Amino acid sequence: MTMETIGTTEPASRAPVPDPSGPGPVPAIIPAPSGRDRVPEGGGARTTGNRIGGGMGDETGGAPGESLATLPTADERLIGLWLHGKAARTQRLYRRHIALFTAFAGRPLAEVTLDDVQAFEISIASRAQSTRTLILAGLKSLLSFGHRTGLLRVNVGAAFRLHRPTDDLAERILTEPEVHRLLATPDDPRDRALLRLAYAAALRVSELVSLCWRNLQDRDGGAGQVTVVGKGQKRRYVLVRPSVWAELRALAAPSPAPEPRDAVNAARRTGIRIETRLPDGSLNPAAPVFRSRKGGFLSPMQVWRIIRRAAANAGISGKVSPHWLRHAHASHALDRGAPIHLVRDGLGHANLSTTSRYAHARPNEHSERFLAL
Repeated sequence: MTMETIGTTEPASRAPVPDPSGPGPVPAIIPAPSGRDRVPEGGGARTTGNRIGGGMGDETGGAPGESLATLPTADERLIGLWLHGKAARTQRLYRRHIALFTAFAGRPLAEVTLDDVQAFEISIASRAQSTRTLILAGLKSLLSFGHRTGLLRVNVGAAFRLHRPTDDLAERILTEPEVHRLLATPDDPRDRALLRLAYAAALRVSELVSLCWRNLQDRDGGAGQVTVVGKGQKRRYVLVRPSVWAELRALAAPSPAPEPRDAVNAARRTGIRIETRLPDGSLNPAAPVFRSRKGGFLSPMQVWRIIRRAAANAGISGKVSPHWLRHAHASHALDRGAPIHLVRDGLGHANLSTTSRYAHARPNEHSERFLAL
C-alpha cells in the first residue's frame, strides 16, 4: 500500500542535480506531472520526475546515496558551517543522517519542502524511536541554522513538529544486585576494570574508549582521579575509590608473557599499536588505558560486546548497553542520598533538570500510599 503526501507546487525547471547512482549530472529536470508525489511502500527513495532516487541504508554507513560528495557546493558549505566546532564523532554521525535525507529528497537543501521532511519521517518509521528522533532533530537544526544565517530563504523545518520520544528510562536502570552480578562476571582484568570504572565514574562509552594514562592522577589514600573529556570537549574530574583505582593501575603493569610475534608485527604494520611503556620503562602518557588486543584504543562497538557478554553471563535480559551503567550510577547514587547537584556534576549534565529525570524514574515516595486501600 502506498501513502500520499501533499506538497507545494514545484518549480517548472531546475539546474542539473548530480546523480548519486552514476557519473555526471542528470539532464535538466522537466516539470513534474500533475498529481501528488508518492512514497513507495517500505520507505524507499522518492521516485517523482523531479527527484533523484537513492538508497536509505543504515545510519552506520555505506549505502548508495549516503555520500555528501555529490551535494551541491552550497549544501556542502552550509553543512560545514553548521558542524563547525562539533566533535569529530558527532560530525560523522550528523553527516550520515543529513546524507540520508538529501538522498531521499533528491534536491538541494534550498529547495526542500515541508512535504519532503514529512515524507522522510514516514520513510524511516521502521527505525528505533531514539534514532528517528536524533535524525529528525538534526535535520531541523540544520534547516533552522541555514535560515538564521541567510543561506536558506525559508525554514521549512520550523513547521515540522518533532514528536517527543517515549521516556523509557525506568526500563533501562539496573538494580544494584544486577549491577554487582554484571561486574563480577568478566575474567579478563581489562574488561572487569572497564565495567567497574564505567559504573563508578558514570562514563559514556566515548569517554571510556578515549582514556589514556595522562588522564589518570593518583590521590591520597590509594584513590585516584580521572580527567574526563565529555561532550563539547568539556572537562570534568571524577574521583575513583581505591579498590577500582588499583584495578586500573594494574593494567599498566608490564605483561608477564610476551604476545605472539606475528600479532605484534601485524599490529605494528597497521600503525595502531601504542606501547604502554616507553623505552626507558616509564608509563607512556599517550597510551590507552583500555588497550585492544592489537595494542590500540578500543572501539565503542568492542565495549558494547564486552558489556553484552557480561550481562548474558550474569543472567540479565534486555539489550544492555554501556549507557545502562551510567543510568544505574545516577539512580543508585540518588537512592542512597547523594545531593542531586553532585550527581549532575559527576555525570557532566549541563542542566539539573536532566539529572532529575532519574529521581522521577525511580521515585521513593508516591501519593498512592496515602490512599485508603
